[in-house]
Amino acid sequence: MHSYNTINLSSLPSRENTFRFTDAVHGFLFPIEPSATPSASELQKKLLELLAPVDAQLANSSIDISNSFFAALENVRAELYTDAYFFLQSDPAAASLEEVIITYPGFNAITSYRIAHILYKLEVPILPRLITEYAHSRTGIDIHPGAQIAAPVFIDHGTGIVIGQTTIIGKNVKLYQGVTLGALAVLKEESGKKRHPTIEDDVIIYAGSCILGGTTVVGRNSIIGGNVFLTESIPPFSFAYHKSEVKIRDKSEMKSLIDFVI
Repeated sequence: MHSYNTINLSSLPSRENTFRFTDAVHGFLFPIEPSATPSASELQKKLLELLAPVDAQLANSSIDISNSFFAALENVRAELYTDAYFFLQSDPAAASLEEVIITYPGFNAITSYRIAHILYKLEVPILPRLITEYAHSRTGIDIHPGAQIAAPVFIDHGTGIVIGQTTIIGKNVKLYQGVTLGALAVLKEESGKKRHPTIEDDVIIYAGSCILGGTTVVGRNSIIGGNVFLTESIPPFSFAYHKSEVKIRDKSEMKSLIDFVI
């Protein structure tokens, strides 16, 4: 068992510098003020500084990791443009790609996830989680950097969405607020196993739905209605829904007045 005396937080990448790096990469991918946009060499320097505290834990040299990160960044930029266009196509309230890129929390979270996922695949410790948790704190959208999310994807509103580490999401998937793609049980011995669901292409998952389990597969072109709790696979072209009952009665029939204060 670890004691607090063995914890050395000073040996980890700086949270503040990680947040600044994340913002800088966002600006590099989508320059708002070209004169203030950081260069690739400036970003590489910032990344090497963040990697320095965990250098002994890296699978490859920090220089190799930095080069691989920036080599992958152009592909991520292309993926993000397809994401942004899918947002524009999917949301009647979206007026332009610029609006999506600058204002949509779902797009912000996906951008941070795609940045962090590069580093996750390069086996960089801590840093990918810092990046996605920064996005989580800003958007209310919790995406583990280990999740596999194809492009394009659409996250509308987004607050309260949770996407677990071993989740697999196909293309053209739409997620609404409060969706959880999680594990059936939180067991430490399950670490390293697939614990989260697979969502195939062209699936829509409406608000408040909870889909759990590593063997759970939502087949392509399916629709998951609001507030569905799903722990088993469903075939392609399915419609899963939660049936609730709303009763309406004349208020004069009630013996006492209900006055909810929220």
